[in-house]
Amino acid sequence: MGLTITRRGALKGSAALAALAALGRSPARADDWVETHGLSSFGDLALPPDFMHLAYVNPDAPKGGLLSLQITATSGNQNFDTFDTLNIFSRRGDGAAGMSATFDSLMSGNGDEPDSVYGLLARAVSVSPDNLGYRFRLRPEARFADGSKVTAADVKFSLDVLKEKAHPTYSQLLTEVDNVAAEADDVVLVRFVKQRTRDAHLVVAGMPIFSAAWWKGRDFDASTLEAPLGSGAYRVKTFEQGRFIEFELRDDYWAKDLPIAVGQNNFRRLRFEYYRERQVAFQAFKAGAINYHQEFTSRVWATGYDFPALNEGKVKKESLHNGAPTGSQGWYFNTRREPFKDPRVREALGLCFDFQWTNKNVMYSSYKRVVSYFQNSAMEAVGPPGPEELAILEPLRGKVPDSVFGDPYVPPVSDGSGSDRALLRQANEMLLAAGCVRDGGVLKLPSGKPFEIEFLDSSDALQPHTAPYEQNLRKLGIAAQSRIVDAAQYKSRTENFDFDVVTMAFGGSATPGAELHVFLSSKAATMEGSRNLSGVADPVVDALIEKIVHASTRDELDIACRVLDRVLRAAHYWVPMWYLDQYWVAYWDAFSRPAIQPKLGVGAPDTWWWDEDKAKKIGL
Repeated sequence: MGLTITRRGALKGSAALAALAALGRSPARADDWVETHGLSSFGDLALPPDFMHLAYVNPDAPKGGLLSLQITATSGNQNFDTFDTLNIFSRRGDGAAGMSATFDSLMSGNGDEPDSVYGLLARAVSVSPDNLGYRFRLRPEARFADGSKVTAADVKFSLDVLKEKAHPTYSQLLTEVDNVAAEADDVVLVRFVKQRTRDAHLVVAGMPIFSAAWWKGRDFDASTLEAPLGSGAYRVKTFEQGRFIEFELRDDYWAKDLPIAVGQNNFRRLRFEYYRERQVAFQAFKAGAINYHQEFTSRVWATGYDFPALNEGKVKKESLHNGAPTGSQGWYFNTRREPFKDPRVREALGLCFDFQWTNKNVMYSSYKRVVSYFQNSAMEAVGPPGPEELAILEPLRGKVPDSVFGDPYVPPVSDGSGSDRALLRQANEMLLAAGCVRDGGVLKLPSGKPFEIEFLDSSDALQPHTAPYEQNLRKLGIAAQSRIVDAAQYKSRTENFDFDVVTMAFGGSATPGAELHVFLSSKAATMEGSRNLSGVADPVVDALIEKIVHASTRDELDIACRVLDRVLRAAHYWVPMWYLDQYWVAYWDAFSRPAIQPKLGVGAPDTWWWDEDKAKKIGL
């Protein structure tokens, strides 16, 4: 997920926050279509039609100053380490950070609600009785950055081109759009296929809207260093390819006084710096070249913040409570390849990672072990399945492992030695039972080929964690090694599934939906550029995803997710890593922020603002 300065839509970061289904309160009825100011998944909207601003913003926050930082999450074709195009939505190139801040969507989210959105470009939406038609009414004041009006034709063009030509993280989410029609200059009708999922309309509401006139005669697929025209709060000011990109706040931003936007987009300048190495980026932060830094390395957090600017009070270091759903991070096996097709082999490989030793000796005991795909939520499977889960599971007997009907798989706790002999012995026995053969000090696959594993990455930041794991694998006769490649090669190899094992962290969602198709469906397993890195291609998983995306209540969603969690954990597609329920941040003390955070996040730096008095005190 890339940093988004405004909560502009149902899509964030990896391109897939969940969406909606039910209507909000007090709808007005016209011609059997129900009109509402917002949409939510399962119940009433928390905000009334006349709300003044979001609860966690300062509506009087001043506009000014500079926020400079690194990209910390990606969506579309974005790359952490470089960029060569300003179109982040196409299949080609490496997209620049921050470009989402130049686009608006039809509706925008509320950080206090897990699945509600309210009008941005659209002032209201009417829904047909069969929930297959959504008529968005655009605001007459909505304008692109060049002053031209945002029209229904622009919305139609945007949804059509995203469905037909965009990067899979966008196009896959729009497959249930049947057709889009511009009924009037300010009215666009979106119709969905009959079997549409619960989330389909909010996915549409969160998509970026482009200018059809600007794209006329231009190739959407081609890489470009010309900034596409958008209607968002920021415009591209300057950039140096692969090094930095800077945006400027638009004084004429059409939505700056809308209740959904008040108190946000507070920085006059927004700048993303690119560094190939984390340590170099941290040194840049210490020197003031970056003024906001999210920390991901426990060693640096524990030992690296003893420098003059911090000791003098010019830099602040904080651990903020993070109310966002916990993401899932792990080493993902590419099951398209022979060594990883057998779940018994995958489970055995997982036993060789000693989390307890790694957490204590590498991560200063800062982390907790990830065990679930829906960690720390009502969707996480715990204990044996209850009656509601069994109602889904019983028809699946014979299609899923018997272990699914017991306690969900949890990685064993090691003795903390770094090389737990009992667990390594168990792993060895499982590998031999799966048909592997020991030939002297070499473990061979059932095919007779030596068992080799390459851990692919574009950074050496995880080498202190990966190296001990590889050492344990080598003790079993597996030739395990890391391969660090440049960012472009890493992107190419992962998009073409040319790897053995990669590390990925997927953001959590309070309301999982259509994005599960992108990460876990059989269709995505064969689609170049998809996020189904493990190659999960299981009809059972596909069927469970359908139950989740069609769930009509929160209870139904939770139950179906718990069943999916059990099935995925029993299949051992990954070696789960660790998580942190805190948000580590350091910043030069030139910012102020609201008194409260959003319930489902930290609000940093989205709702912060530049404090001129503080900046002067520290010489900025």
